Amino acid sequence: MKTNAAPIRAVVGTDDVEVKRVAKDLAATLAPPGDFGVDIIDGQANDSGEAAHRIYQTIDSLQTFGFFGGEKLVWLKNANFFADDRIGGAQATLDAVEKLTATLQAGLPEGTRFLLSAGAVDKRRSFFRALNKLAEVQVCDRIDSTKQGWEQNASILVRGLAGQKTLRFEEEALDLFTLYTGGDRSAITSELEKLDLYLGTETRTVTADDVRKLTPMSRAGVVFELGNAISARQLQRALELLKQLLFHGEKPVGILLATVIPTVRNLLLVKDLMLRHKMSTPSNPFGFGQQLDRLPPAATAHLPRTKEGKINAYPLGFAALGVRNFSLFELQSGLKACLDANVALVTTQTEPEVVLGQLLVRLIGGSQQKASARSR
Repeated sequence: MKTNAAPIRAVVGTDDVEVKRVAKDLAATLAPPGDFGVDIIDGQANDSGEAAHRIYQTIDSLQTFGFFGGEKLVWLKNANFFADDRIGGAQATLDAVEKLTATLQAGLPEGTRFLLSAGAVDKRRSFFRALNKLAEVQVCDRIDSTKQGWEQNASILVRGLAGQKTLRFEEEALDLFTLYTGGDRSAITSELEKLDLYLGTETRTVTADDVRKLTPMSRAGVVFELGNAISARQLQRALELLKQLLFHGEKPVGILLATVIPTVRNLLLVKDLMLRHKMSTPSNPFGFGQQLDRLPPAATAHLPRTKEGKINAYPLGFAALGVRNFSLFELQSGLKACLDANVALVTTQTEPEVVLGQLLVRLIGGSQQKASARSR
């Protein structure tokens, strides 16, 4: 007897650790009682021939009734042949996957359950589209910190994992921790363990000082902290972070183009917007995007965009938090100073650290209080 109601579950994605954890928990839930009701097929293949063999093994197992006609779990485990790569794109693999799709669409023997766990999956192919219709699919992808807008997804992940430990982050602490760990689940989990032990049972709120004290900075974290120090007009902190980036081999021109100039440019863009449209300082970086959405399209047409054409609001939100520390004239002069520094780095023999240090002095020099007083 066949039925399309047989449970089919899939856990796929580029976050290998999370895929394995979720799949293991699911297998324990789906497996029938006893020692003979689980058939595990190793999904690791070195070539398309092995991939096809694993798939046909899976099909045979799915079409075979359980021991003494009882319930059965078939688990195609850690499959590596559903991606858009050499193995996944080979004709032998594609033919076998097509037959697996047809088998699942036709329905499984009553009492048979199917669990698929796999790494990267080509979501454009018909197999994944069919799987979405037939199965309950969980996608566990790593957060790509090279893509714009990754920070918001990473902060959501941090909040969720911290909540499991009853830890609560202050807003600044959450931003710092997200940037320091770079959206890597393993790093987030490990660093949360340290914070959990450090705070003990009485204090469960993580502060920015806690993060700076205990959490090592990723490259993205150092870059963020340098931009943060510029926005806060913390000259000594900015110079220390500059030394750290240079010590770790970052190219001076790269520091200027990837960190200093974007920070000053975003501050200038936001300062201009806030003065023109009488916008208020947001309570957190994400809140600024809501204000931008309320502006007419012509007012935001010049703002930096993601590849999808959306306004990249997250760095602008951070700029909005620090823009009150600068006047419009200071930021306009600061952008010109960045151009002068760029020319000096590529045309003079002056030490790069000296050029960048002098630039930071020009950008940050003067007190934060004075800057606030002449914010216009």
